[in-house]
Amino acid sequence: MVEEEAKSLPMEMSEKGGVENNGFVQNEAFDDRETDASSQEGMAKACAVDVDPSVGEEEPVLQPYAGMPKEVLLQFSSQARYRVTREILFWLIIAAAVALVCATIAIIALSPKCLHWWQASPIYQIYPRSFKDSNMDGNGDLKGIQEKLDHITYLNIKTVWITSFFKSPLKDLGYGAEDFYDIDPIFGSMRDFESLIAAIHDRGLKVIMDLIPNHTSDKHRWFQLSRNRTGKYTDYYIWQDCRQAAGSVIPPNNWVSVFGNSSWQFDDVRKQCYFHQFGKEQPDLNFRSLAVQQEIRDIMKFWLNKGIDGFSFSSLKFLLEATHLRDEPQVNKSQNGESITAYSQLYHDYTTTQVGMHDIVRSFRQTMNEFSREPGRYRFMGSGDDEKEDIEATMMYYGTTFIQEADFPFNFNLINMKNLSGNSIFEAVDLWMKNMPVGKWPNWAVGSPNAARISSRIGKEYVNVMNMLLLTLPGTPVTYYGEEIGMENIASENVSEEHVNSDPVVTLPEKSPMQWDGKVNAGFTEGNSSWLPVNSNYQSVNVEVQMTQSNSTLNLYRELMLLRNSELPINRGWMCYIWNDSNVFVYVRELDGLDRVFMMVLNFGQESTIDLRAIVPNLPSEAVVRLSTNFSNAGKAVSTKLIKTEVGEGLVLEYKTTNPIHTMEAFQGKCFVAEKACYSMALNLLYMNC
Repeated sequence: MVEEEAKSLPMEMSEKGGVENNGFVQNEAFDDRETDASSQEGMAKACAVDVDPSVGEEEPVLQPYAGMPKEVLLQFSSQARYRVTREILFWLIIAAAVALVCATIAIIALSPKCLHWWQASPIYQIYPRSFKDSNMDGNGDLKGIQEKLDHITYLNIKTVWITSFFKSPLKDLGYGAEDFYDIDPIFGSMRDFESLIAAIHDRGLKVIMDLIPNHTSDKHRWFQLSRNRTGKYTDYYIWQDCRQAAGSVIPPNNWVSVFGNSSWQFDDVRKQCYFHQFGKEQPDLNFRSLAVQQEIRDIMKFWLNKGIDGFSFSSLKFLLEATHLRDEPQVNKSQNGESITAYSQLYHDYTTTQVGMHDIVRSFRQTMNEFSREPGRYRFMGSGDDEKEDIEATMMYYGTTFIQEADFPFNFNLINMKNLSGNSIFEAVDLWMKNMPVGKWPNWAVGSPNAARISSRIGKEYVNVMNMLLLTLPGTPVTYYGEEIGMENIASENVSEEHVNSDPVVTLPEKSPMQWDGKVNAGFTEGNSSWLPVNSNYQSVNVEVQMTQSNSTLNLYRELMLLRNSELPINRGWMCYIWNDSNVFVYVRELDGLDRVFMMVLNFGQESTIDLRAIVPNLPSEAVVRLSTNFSNAGKAVSTKLIKTEVGEGLVLEYKTTNPIHTMEAFQGKCFVAEKACYSMALNLLYMNC
């Protein structure tokens, strides 16, 4: 009875067309791991016996079910499902990937070159002895600079330039090094320097330093070995025999030093004269010696390995002298040659910018390039030779299209002006821009350690407008410490012979200590005195007090920096001259693709009124004052037909137009751009091919 029921059960399931599924049966008797082959064979036979092949019904179609074994699953894997859809999705993904790669390549190819760090930010020049004293000895030092780095970041400046701090007898204020590999103790130690570099880089800042390769101090080890004719050092300097007559030394020729009198000095040890372009304590190196050239490159490598981001080279034009030693021609040919003592009385045809000098400068550039290969670590090279009247000689330091020298020679045109007016400012700017090689980058300075401060040179009323000019011109601005608060020279009578250190040509009034606050010694030192007197106006002209005044020189400087950093037309756009006369200088900054234009109206003379609509076709009738040296004017709308400026007032006007000035025929030849870029409002990016 039981056996008959067991036989009839499979038959009933077969007739119903069902499929038995034991996939979820939790029974050890049917576990695959424990079921032997004989039991499986027996089950197969039972199924075979119960199925009647003679029945004419169609064989049931197997459907997927939960828990099916691998052999069954593989039967379904070969059956196509959504084949067309899958192929479409596959090729769409491939096409999207290719399009993304192509778009990336196109954006990279069309995008303008990003500005280097030395282009994107102003450079803040520090005279270290006068910036901040950290050890109460009255002299500024490297630790003092580190203490005040927050001031640099407060100004939104990213590059610090520290003037010479090599170990030196401090003749000519340290520009004749006794040891190029060491820090003068007055400024601290090498450990202080390394700490300063780390702190600068931690803040995302860059640092450049001075290097004057032309000469050393007469205390330098090389000179001591040379005067004794020791080995390779014998020819490290320029030595010539001198004639003796009536107990006095007669130099080899009429060459005169920059500081006056003969540039030859007799040495009692070597019994010859050595050549010096500057003071007699600063003998010139012999750059016709390859060993000397290599020594300078080794010095560069030493400081670059220490983390320096660039160098400012000075006195490069003096590196070589003519070997024939002929007398230089006199400016006044009728003057008695024996009476010539001043540098200005000769044409320096044989002692400056000799053939081969630029080859040496290029070798310096090659050394810099060796350290610029790491991404983000480009090493800047500037040259500080002020050719003044010879602008073409200055431009040669840029190098050529194929051979680079300096990233830029420092521009002192705005410092060298003989008088102040709208016209003279225009001439100083235009002289640089029209002579600068195509594709090169300009720079501007209104103060330096070797020139009177703005307040003392041209007047306190022009400090703000000069800073506005500096920070809105195209290129890299250079700010000498203290100009951001309008510091003035100290009175010359306060500078004693002790300060000058027996060197009468050194200028000191513009090197007075930085004025940090209204405390004793202006917060420069906590000691009893400072190496130079602090200016008597320090209680009203200092950083601390100007931070609290909304209309201060310091706050205007910061506002100008924010404008420069946030507005593309000022950061890297076109500059076009609009107007200049004895009172005002007017120019615009604009960028292709942007309808926003900035117009600077700067007064360097007397009160003035100007009709800009009569000068610029299609100029909007109104513009908004974005910034003004008179803070109360900011945000006001002014008529472009009647722009009024007071003495020393500066306006940054903003307006919108679809007709940029650099495209107008009337202004062709009056517009310049260094790194051309165009803006796409749709894509919010810059591109090159406008």
